[in-house]
Amino acid sequence: MKVMSTPYETGGRSAQKARTRDALVAAARDLVAAGLTPTVEDAAAAASISRTTAYRYFPSKRALLVAAHPEIAATSMLPANPPQDPAARLDAVVRNFSAMILDTEAQQRTMLRLSLEADAAERAALPLRQGRAIAWIAEALDGVRGDLSDQQFGQLVLSVRATIGIEAIVWLVDVAGLSRNDAVELTRWSAQALLQRATTVPPPAPSRSGRPDRPPAQGPTQSAPPPRNRDRPVPNAATRHELLGNEGSPG
Repeated sequence: MKVMSTPYETGGRSAQKARTRDALVAAARDLVAAGLTPTVEDAAAAASISRTTAYRYFPSKRALLVAAHPEIAATSMLPANPPQDPAARLDAVVRNFSAMILDTEAQQRTMLRLSLEADAAERAALPLRQGRAIAWIAEALDGVRGDLSDQQFGQLVLSVRATIGIEAIVWLVDVAGLSRNDAVELTRWSAQALLQRATTVPPPAPSRSGRPDRPPAQGPTQSAPPPRNRDRPVPNAATRHELLGNEGSPG
């Protein structure tokens, strides 16, 4: 994703301005990797650049953090000489995508938080919402495209995307308590399970609005089950206190 330059940067001394911008971005990335969410002032101090100058490049913290997000130039997550089998191709994409996520986890978490806080217009501009993973998954599953309608294929791709990436890693690690390696293994299994299921039962079509308000009504002879929290296991006495300490974790 190419980040837009400010009017100040389009003037003279372009080489010097590029070095200043790069220094600010590098400083911000180092701070994010250390677990911080840097302001423009923080990055300026770390890069030994004045605050006034830094604000000429990044008028807000959000602009700085967008620029500091890892730039992923890859157009594919498939290896060289990729396999032909769709299951093997999908597994390769999930493994490579997961490795990239873990290598840049701090930055990915920061961008996830920004995307949750942003309004619709801001969210669409964030790197996390550029749809690159969708294209990588679709490429991996190209071999089953002819077995499904365009709509069904699109639903399959979306269902796989829902099981991988920083969103899944955050929930599996922070809420479910898995190690990162175990979280990745579970996402690999989930992706394969979805692909296998789609070969026998096509994915459900989306509602006309694309956002169903409620699940389908049950039959007249069936009673609705009582509400229950299906997101996390019932804590035992030893872990209950730890779970209460994670009330702010994404679910």
